[in-house]
Formats: sequence, C-alpha cells, structure tokens
Amino acid sequence: MTVPGRRSSTFIRLLRSGFTDPTAASRLLDADALAAVRTDPVLLDALGATADPDLALLGLVRLAEAQAPEDLPLLLDTLVAAKPLRDRLLGVLGASEALADHLARHPRDWQALVTYEAADLHPGLPEFEAGLADAHDPVALRIAYRRCLLSIAARDVCATIDVAQTAAELADLATATLRAALRIASAAAPQDAAACRLAVIAMGKCGGNELNYVSDVDVIFVGEAAPGTDEGKGIQAATRLASHLMRICSETTVEGSIWPVDANLRPEGRNGPLVRTLASHMAYYQRWAKTWEFQALLKARAVAGDPELGAQYIEAITPLVWQAAERENFVADVQKMRRRVVDNIPASQIDRELKLGPGGLRDVEFAVQLLQLVHGRTDTSLRSGTTLDALHALAAGGYVGRADAAQLHDAYRFLRAMEHRIQLYRLRRTHLVPEDEADLRRLGRSMGLRTEPVAGLNKAWRRHASVVRRLHEKLFYRPLLDAVAQLAPGETRLSPAAAGQRLEALGYADPASALRHLEALASGVSRKAAIQRTLLPVLLGWFADSADPDAGLLNFRKVSDALGKTPWYLRLLRDEGAAAENLARVLSAGRLAPDLLMRAPEAVALLGDPEGLQPRTAEALEQEVLAAVGRAESGEAAVAAARGVRRRELFRTAAADIIASYGTEDSPAEKDCGALVDRVGDAVSELTAATVAGALRAAVRDHWGETLPTRFAVIGVGRFGGHELGYGSDADVLFVHAAKVAQTVIAEMRRLLQLPTADPPLLIDADLRPEGRSGPLVRTLSSYAAYYRRWSLTWESQALLRAEPVAGDADLGRTFIDLIDPLRYPAEGLGEDAVREIRRLKARMEAERLPRGADPTLHTKLGRGGLSDVEWTVQLLQMRHAWAEPGLRTTRTRQALAAAHAAGLIPAEEAQILDEAWVLATRVRNAVMLVRGRAGDTFPTDARELAAVGRYLGYPEGRIGEMLDDYRRTTRRARAVVDDLFYGA
Repeated sequence: MTVPGRRSSTFIRLLRSGFTDPTAASRLLDADALAAVRTDPVLLDALGATADPDLALLGLVRLAEAQAPEDLPLLLDTLVAAKPLRDRLLGVLGASEALADHLARHPRDWQALVTYEAADLHPGLPEFEAGLADAHDPVALRIAYRRCLLSIAARDVCATIDVAQTAAELADLATATLRAALRIASAAAPQDAAACRLAVIAMGKCGGNELNYVSDVDVIFVGEAAPGTDEGKGIQAATRLASHLMRICSETTVEGSIWPVDANLRPEGRNGPLVRTLASHMAYYQRWAKTWEFQALLKARAVAGDPELGAQYIEAITPLVWQAAERENFVADVQKMRRRVVDNIPASQIDRELKLGPGGLRDVEFAVQLLQLVHGRTDTSLRSGTTLDALHALAAGGYVGRADAAQLHDAYRFLRAMEHRIQLYRLRRTHLVPEDEADLRRLGRSMGLRTEPVAGLNKAWRRHASVVRRLHEKLFYRPLLDAVAQLAPGETRLSPAAAGQRLEALGYADPASALRHLEALASGVSRKAAIQRTLLPVLLGWFADSADPDAGLLNFRKVSDALGKTPWYLRLLRDEGAAAENLARVLSAGRLAPDLLMRAPEAVALLGDPEGLQPRTAEALEQEVLAAVGRAESGEAAVAAARGVRRRELFRTAAADIIASYGTEDSPAEKDCGALVDRVGDAVSELTAATVAGALRAAVRDHWGETLPTRFAVIGVGRFGGHELGYGSDADVLFVHAAKVAQTVIAEMRRLLQLPTADPPLLIDADLRPEGRSGPLVRTLSSYAAYYRRWSLTWESQALLRAEPVAGDADLGRTFIDLIDPLRYPAEGLGEDAVREIRRLKARMEAERLPRGADPTLHTKLGRGGLSDVEWTVQLLQMRHAWAEPGLRTTRTRQALAAAHAAGLIPAEEAQILDEAWVLATRVRNAVMLVRGRAGDTFPTDARELAAVGRYLGYPEGRIGEMLDDYRRTTRRARAVVDDLFYGA
C-alpha cells in the first residue's frame, strides 16, 4: 500500500471511516490472511461503521489468521457476501476486545453467527439450554457460554434487539448456565444429588430478567432432604451441590470465568448457612429479616433445581414481600439505605459511577421498588421484578405521571445501554464511565453518536443523569408514600364496608355522605379515578386530624369537581412535595380558605410550589393589580380583575397561615405566634392597599382617562395603617386631594368596591376623618391643616398614630404625613390634661361599647387585656415619648412596644406580657374568620367551630377548656400591666 506521507486515497479513506491510527490499519489490511478482501470497499465501509474500527480490524486479522486453511475462504466469502453476518461479526469485534480474544482462541465459533433468520432473533431459555447441553465440565461450559454470549452481543451491537431484550436474554443465558452447572455438579456427586432436593432462586438483576453482560448472579439456595434421608444429611448434601455449582461458575480456568455466583443475600448473609430448608427460611423472614431483605426478595425467581420446591419458596415469601411496607419506619429505612449506598462511594469515583451514584441506575431502581412495595400490597399489577415493566405498570395505574415515567424509561434505557457497552469491551464487572479519550470515543460511537462522540456522550449522559436525579428526589422522597405505607392493608382500597367502618372510626359525623363523596371521586376505571384511589385513603386520615373531617372531604370533592378536567391537579397532589397534605389541612380548617379556593381553584397550584406560600411584595401586588385594571374594558371589569388577584392572594395568605398553625406539633408556647400574626397583618394590609390602588385607578380612568386632573392620596389609618389588618378587618382610611374633582373619584371608587360579590367584603371606612361622619368625605391638604390647627381633639391625634399613605399620589401622601407628625408626636409629649382625657375616653369605651351579654374575659377587641387595652397603652407611650424616642414613631403596635422597652419605658417582662396578649387576641380573631368565614371578636359558641379554632391555636381535641383558660390567664396578666401603665393604678 502507499505510505501515509503520500496522502494515499486509502489513507484518507481510513481517516474518514473513523480509524484513529491509519498507519497501523494500513499494515493490518496488508496481512496475508486478508489478501482476498483487502481491496473490497464493502469491508472498509463495514469496519468504519463499528464502534472502534481499529479494534474491529485487529480482531478480524487475528480471527482470519487463526482459521484453518480450509475454513478461511468461508470466513472471507461470508464477510463480502452476507451483510447481516458481516455487520454482526465486525460489530462484536469493534465493541469487545474480550470476545475477539475468545474468537481467536476458538476460531470456528464465529459460525454461530451465520444463522440470522427471523427465528434466531429472539432466542429464549430453551435455545440457550440447547447451546450448553454438550458442556460436561467447567471448561466446556465456559466455552459454550461465551459462544451463546457472542450471539447476544452481535444482535445487541447491531440493534437487532434493544437494551431490555438484551438484559432479558442475558438473564435467560444465566438461568441456562446455572442449570448446566447444577447438572455438572450433580453428575460429579450422584450420591449427593440423590440425597436431597435443591432449588436455586435467582435474585437481583438475574431474578428480575434484566442482567448485565458481567454481573454477580445473586442466588439463594433452598434445600430439603430426599424422602428417607435424614434432614441433616440431606442439607449437607444440598450444601455440597450448591458449593460446587458456585465454583463451576465463579472459578477462573484457562477459559477465564463465567461470573461470580453470590449467595450473600441469603438469611444472615455470609454468616448464615448456604442452604436452608423452606421452613428455616420462613422462620427467619418472619422473625429477624430487615427491610432491605424484603426489598431484595421482590425480584426472587426460581430458576434451577427442583421446580416444585422453588415454586413453594416463591409462594411462601410473596405475602411477606408485599406486607413489608407495613413495617414501622419502612419508607424511612429504604430511603436511609439508598443514602448509605451513595455515602460509601469513594469521592474519586462518584462523578463516574454509573450505577450507584446520584442520577445513576440505582436511583431509578430504588424509586420504582419503593413505589411498588408501598402500592403493590393491593395492586397486583405492580408486582414485577423487572424495573421497566414495573415502571410501566406504575404509570398505567396512575402512581407515576406519564411524562415522568417516560423520562425515567428513556434515561434508564440509556444508562443501561452505557453500562452494557462499558462491560462488553473487556467483559469485566464495572460501572465506572471511563476517563480515557479512546474508551469514551468507542463508547460514544457504540451508542450511535458518530459526530463528536465524546462530547455527545458526556452531554447525553449528564442530561439523563440529571433527569433521573430530579425524578428520584421527587418520587423516592414523596411525602405521600410514607403516609400510604402507614395505612393498614384494608385501608388502601376503599371497599364500601371497609371504608364505612374506617370513616366512622376516624370521626366522620356522616359516614353515609362521606361514602357517597368517595364513590363519586374514585369509582370507574379512568386514570383520574386510579389516582384518587391512591390519594383518598391518606387524605381521609389527614381530614380526620381536623375538627371537621366531613367538611374537609366535601370541600375536596368540590375542588376536584372544579378541576376535574385539569391534567395537572391530581398529578400535583400525587407528586409535588407536601401539596396533598397542605390541601387537606386547608380544606378542613374552616370556611374562609375553601370558599376562596372554590372561586379560584387554580390556586391549588400554590400548595405544590415551595415558594408558593411565600407572601408577595407590596410592589409586585400593586403592579399586578394595576396591570389587570389597565387591561379591563370598564370600571366594573377592572374591579373584578382586582378582586381576582385579591381572592388568590387572600388564599395564599390564609393557606400559609393554616399550614403553619395546623401543620406543626409545636405547642402554642413553642410556636413563634408573633411572626405568624405579623405575616398575616403585613400580607392582608399590603393586599388591601393594592386593591384600593386598583379601584382608584379604575375610578379615575372611567372619567378622566389615565391621569386625574388633581393630586389625590389615600391614607390608611387604624389597623390598615398599622399593617395589622386581619382577614375580616375593615380598611380605615382618610382621603386627601388637591381639587374638588376628587369627590367624584371617591364616590366612584366606593361604588366599585361595594359591587355585589361572593368574595370576602372589602369595606372602606372613612369615619376617622375630621368631624367623623358629619365631616366631608375628602379634604384638601390645606383643609386638613386648618382643621387640625384649630379643632383637632386628642383622640384624633391618637388615631393619626397609625396613619400611612397606601395609594394615590406618593408625594401628596408624604406631605400629609409631614403635616400630622407634630400632632401625633407632640413636642415635649402630652400634658396631664390630655393624658386624663385619653384615660377617660378609654374607660367610657369599655363601659359603653362592649356588646350586651359578651363575656369581657373572652372578647378579643374590647375585653379585659384584649387588643384595645394593649393598643391604647402603647399609643399613650408613643404620644408621651415619641418626640424624644425615634423608635416609637411607627404605625405598628408590636414595633412600638419593642421600642418602648428598648428605650427603658417599660420593663421586659411587662412588654412581653402585653405582646403575648396582643398576638393571642389577634390570632383568635384570625382563627374565627378562617373557621366561620365571617368576622368575630369572641370565641364561637358552636362546639365544632370552637374545636377548629382550638386546632388553629394549637390545642388538640379535648383541650378546649385549656385553651379558654390560657386565653383568660394571658389577658388577665395583660390587664394588670394596663392598669399599671395606662391608668397609673
């Protein structure tokens, strides 16, 4: 041939065909054994199509040179004339150095690939047994095994079979090999064979019909004495046979080894006897077995030896496997075991570990097995030992989303194909992705990646590993799994009788109605019904943890009906974090949150997003509301759009509040109740401000376009200005303007906000304006200044302590605040006359405004130690000292109280007493609104509603009296502090 330096056409063609060393390839093509075919272009093209053309050519030369003279023409003629055979043989030679070595030692074995008719495409166990039938010693068995392996590898690398079929055929070949090895062992010791019955149970990948090219074959041996033989002697004979079988497969000879036979999954592992009787196995599993052992038994399959004994073993252990999920801490144990496997991977290998590392094959297998063991107790369609079959069944049953299952399926097949190709090269047991560039190139090309195979392989591998890791975390750590596993077997399927008894035992007041809801939700064969049947047993328990399980189930049915055709709804509850449990808490906590959700059912999605329950910023809320108003075609439509945002955001706030309050085992004393109250107050106040801003924009736009011909500001006062609004609070405001046209704006704005709606009302109250209801609804800035200068009373200055701009012209709002600061923070503080006036007004309010018949010890607003007591005390401190203490210049009660303590105006213990009372009273008001769906200032009288308030506050059923006692004690202590600080007692 032409030397490379002359850039011969052959040299260039070798490069283009994928050879990395054209010089060496040229020399190999010059070999005498290939003289008859070296110039045939078909051969060069076929070599170039292999995973490693250099390796394939080297193997071909070795094979040709090893042929007997009379056999060589047949090989060469077949290479040229028979494309299927040529592709198979060269494909193996280009992918497996080990099989090339085998063919060089046994040069006629290539003829096993000659038959390529359709009947040969999918050989099964009988064909493999026939292929091993003439092997009567370990060496012959190894040769025959490699010959059968050659046929599997040839069809695999040519894509005649896919990765799942390859794994199944490898498992069949392993089964045939175990049977042949047992036959050889029995022939060597016929007296032992006659003294016992021995069954070989395949475990792991062999048991699951998904074996690798090179893998330990995990087995368990079951033995019995033959009739008339002492049991001890029978088990000893079975043990000798089992040991010999293991040596035949595992020991290395001149033909290498087949694969190790591993019996360490047996009871007690290496420390236990190699062979046990069936009764001994059962005694161990019933008393001593650990969770992982039942997980391993999921793939158990009788493969060799006594078929009747093997069937008896499988029949006996099957119920134990599908009861394993009922073991205490089952799910946590499986999850812990998976984490332990990852933790034990050397740091230097973890990024290359294809099987055990994060995003590897084990992540798929553990997730699938865990789902099988939890749900397979009652759904026998899930009881497959084959990973991909089980995954398909989980998807068909609704336990895994179709899209998730499809992604896992594709990723698992890709990773298994990588594993196969890596092992096939040298037929060595490894799961590490190689680092050598040549190895990666061959691996990439073997996976069909011919353009930039290394880069393409790494990209595809990382993509699939990322998918596996994400879905493993999603499925394997799914909260619903642990809850389902804790159900008794009869509770995981909702037969009418069992469901009725369970409902009654769980405390449902109307089991008959509840059963009708269950029937409506879970009957039928649809995928939706299948997912509901998975969810409902767990949800029933979560509803039962509430004060009103019946309402929780009814609300769930309503939401499910409203979202019945929405594909993401049930998928969200099944898959996404704690979404199902969160929804159960929300739906059974009272009326407000479910009512909001019924009007905006798509808000369920917030419960599945880790960030979904976080409050949004005031800027984001106002921007969304104003954008929605801007898109509307009329004032009415604009306010409806603003209300839609308000509805969703109220649900977000209520849901977060309920979940934080109900979804913790902390006692009331251990919860950070102040933070919960502040969060609600901020969220509702900022949402109200955004809604008011939207109504103002709508009112202006309908009459004057986008710009009002005057400056206009809305000032929040009272709880609104103090960022302390509750779910049912009115919004106290003052209106400031620079022209009379603002009167029309206010009238339109109030009209729009008062349009009939099923949403919680948003009442705008302007009664704290100068002259109260008798005064004009809106004033100019100069009018406010004149009034406050000449006529303002002390109580009006006190009311201004919580004034803060909330909507409209920001500059005008700030100017108004500058105007009122000298009134609410008077220089040198309050005189004694003003202090006496405030005390007199407070005493009069206590005497006159408490509703007739109300218990003054339980009224949250006007009762003893309630909101009014704490707020007036704090406000008196502000008016007396804020001129000298800047920290007191805040509209927020708790901040002002903390500032008063920091300034030394109130001792720490007394500040804490007031803070606890204010927080508790606020939480009670919020709880009443959440539970009843309407505002209230005292505890409900209805027993079920009172219990629901108790749950919100952290008091389980049976501790309602304790809740009321705690409230009275907390507020009594606060009243003592008020008497001291406010009244000067």
